[in-house]
Amino acid sequence: MTMSFKRHLPIPKEIREEMPVPAELAARKPAFDAQVADILTGRDRERRLLIIGPCSADREDSVLDYVTRLAKLAERVSDKLVVIPRVYTNKPRTRGTGYKGLLHNPDPEGAPDLLEGVKAIRHMHLRVAEESGFFTADEMLYPSNYQYLIDLLSYIAVGARSVENQEHRLVASGVPCPVGMKNPTGGSTAVMLNSIYAAQAPQTFIFRNWEVETTGNPLAHAVLRGYQGLDGINYPNYHYEYLERLAARYDAEKYENPAAIIDCNHDNSGKRPFEQLRICHEVADSCARNETIDRLVRGFMVESYIEDGNQPVDGGAYGKSITDACIGWEKTERLVLELAERA
Repeated sequence: MTMSFKRHLPIPKEIREEMPVPAELAARKPAFDAQVADILTGRDRERRLLIIGPCSADREDSVLDYVTRLAKLAERVSDKLVVIPRVYTNKPRTRGTGYKGLLHNPDPEGAPDLLEGVKAIRHMHLRVAEESGFFTADEMLYPSNYQYLIDLLSYIAVGARSVENQEHRLVASGVPCPVGMKNPTGGSTAVMLNSIYAAQAPQTFIFRNWEVETTGNPLAHAVLRGYQGLDGINYPNYHYEYLERLAARYDAEKYENPAAIIDCNHDNSGKRPFEQLRICHEVADSCARNETIDRLVRGFMVESYIEDGNQPVDGGAYGKSITDACIGWEKTERLVLELAERA
């Protein structure tokens, strides 16, 4: 039971300087971020967010292929949807073992290599932005690591296993982009709302050996991903009645910019990825029937890749998830176009 310190890794500033964002690209980011903020604050009621992409961004070639296709599709629906590609490079594992994402395993079949991993995640996000014009979304699994990517990210998610953690909440209060706080795996609405409240409040804490102060993040918001009951069964939390109840508790008197993103996979779908299409349509129906729900729901999160389904880490199929199963490109294109029609 020992911990050995193998090597000193570059600090985020050094990695950002080694792989800088081109000036022309950096100049475009504030305008994109403003579009995202306008949707979450309700200033833009004509459009919704769509955070979409692989469960895990495992290979640069297939991820770039996917986001290039997605960029062309996003142009067709830009009047109804603002698309942010999921480029998730570190993955929580329920039992703590197995493939943990590009950060840990830049070669999915190789041994962990965190020095190459921090370079690989920066390189992938940068290539996505350069090749597609997209700014990206990633999960804040490790709070100190977001700084490797902060000049490329337009959306950060705090996962169901992390949302109760104090450091995640405090760091989220100082991140200069929207942070989606997922409901915990047990489903508690109170826990999720407490995490949003903490992230929206000014905070003082220790971070990377600094005493830091934050002003609070008014764009922290809810992400509904379903939950697992004590009986081990998956339960959704995207239905009309749940959204109605959430809207009553998640009000503007206590929270800035109440907003919810519906995660259409995970426990909401019971990890049956093809259900994501139906879930999007059901939520769109709820929005059409109830103005309060329509104001609350500001977008969707969908797991999508080039090929349907998933495979083992050593499966070898191009563009097919090696973590949770996804919908393939044909279904993705249909879903995006249908959502745009209903937005």
